Amino acid sequence: MKRALRTIALATAVSTIAFAVQAANPIVGGAPMFPTRNIIDNAVNSKDHTTLVAAVKAGGLVGTLEGKGPFTVFAPTNEAFAALPKGTVETLLKPENKAALVKVLTCHMVAADTMATAVAKMIKDDGGEHDIKTVGGCVLKAKESMGKITLTDEMGGTARVTIADVKQSNGVIHVVDKVLLPKT
Repeated sequence: MKRALRTIALATAVSTIAFAVQAANPIVGGAPMFPTRNIIDNAVNSKDHTTLVAAVKAGGLVGTLEGKGPFTVFAPTNEAFAALPKGTVETLLKPENKAALVKVLTCHMVAADTMATAVAKMIKDDGGEHDIKTVGGCVLKAKESMGKITLTDEMGGTARVTIADVKQSNGVIHVVDKVLLPKT
């Protein structure tokens, strides 16, 4: 009887902890994002980021995003990739275009762990627009409107952060609705 009660108590405690961890972070692509896992370990579970994961694999960036970090990743959804001109994703995924793919992907990465409140403060402190320099050397223009952060890339395209502050063990993910492009 005591053993059964201990088992029930342990199961309840584990369930409570699992629920608390899940509740602390948003669900992305139908999957819980665990702050104890790295960017790759979480991203592979999001059904909304299969194209991004395939691109990261093709670009040879899995090891980087599994690394210590810290990283901030602006993570485009499958819909964002699908909105690119027809054939763009397929062309970028070809081995001979790896350098261009890596450039696009690293224009979504910042070498810092930056939560949305910090970005909003930088925007405010800079008078309504803040330049964010990415790992790929791109400069994104961050703005805030009605509590939402937008990022304008070097080609003039604007992405909205649709899910902010998805904590990871090696940084943070902000889901975006457009692919951010470098100058060509």
